[in-house]
Amino acid sequence: MAATVRRFEERAIRTASGGATILFPFDPAEAWGRRDRYHITGTIGGIKVRGTLAHRNGSWYIDLGPKSPSAAPLSDGQSVTVEVWPEGPQSQGLAPDIAEALAARPSAQSAFDGLATFYRNGWLRWIDGTKRRPEVRAARIAEMVRLVEAGYKERP
Repeated sequence: MAATVRRFEERAIRTASGGATILFPFDPAEAWGRRDRYHITGTIGGIKVRGTLAHRNGSWYIDLGPKSPSAAPLSDGQSVTVEVWPEGPQSQGLAPDIAEALAARPSAQSAFDGLATFYRNGWLRWIDGTKRRPEVRAARIAEMVRLVEAGYKERP
């Protein structure tokens, strides 16, 4: 995980809704690879945070809602230490057969990487449920790749 962690100091900007936003000073595609959506986890000012990066006006931001524990102690313009990384199972940590199937279809790979952790874990549990029937595993991997590439978050 150490190579994927991004640590930086940035100023918090309070929003009209009572939340806060923090500029993400890296290109997440260069940091973590191209994907449809970037789900992150980590800490802001030492307080745990989970969420997605938002893309606005050519820049990436961490948006914290008004009820976010990470936003509550922040004042407008306050400098804060941010340490974040991609949330959940990443492609490089998948079983070799799953990683190979996704790598063979870049659009499926990007779609899988853009799924929330809940959905990625659901697909992996479904595939791993074939331990007593290994002949079914390859078929499930192929079905997952096909469905994820078609835009499904979970099995229909």
